[in-house]
Amino acid sequence: MTGDPGCKVDFYLLGSPRLDPDQLACKLAMMAWERGHRVDVVAEAAHAERLDALMWSSPEGRFLPHAPAAAGDVAPVRLGTEPPADADLVINLTQRALDISPAWRRLLEIVPHDPAEREASREKFKTYRGQGLAPDMHEMN
Repeated sequence: MTGDPGCKVDFYLLGSPRLDPDQLACKLAMMAWERGHRVDVVAEAAHAERLDALMWSSPEGRFLPHAPAAAGDVAPVRLGTEPPADADLVINLTQRALDISPAWRRLLEIVPHDPAEREASREKFKTYRGQGLAPDMHEMN
């Protein structure tokens, strides 16, 4: 698939080593769920397992209702290794740009603070721009 101009892409640039990408992903998923969005988090398999454990207690004192995407569960937040076709908000934690589904309203990318890990995010940004999208950047300090 190619980019759908109706999908809004946001990059969250972590400006400090104190900020944890996984904690931010949980916070963003919680905020989206509370606003009634169906959220899919896409990550590599081992990373998805760590996120599953984290979502039981993050943000602190909260529970983020989630399930593995492969389970076919209708949980409001799903964790998977492949991009979904039917979510309206996707958080991509992989190193690769995703093919945008026409159903997606938003795609969130988290840019790690570590300069060595930022190159993949730069490539994703270029890929989305090449698909006719206009990603926005948000500094997180």
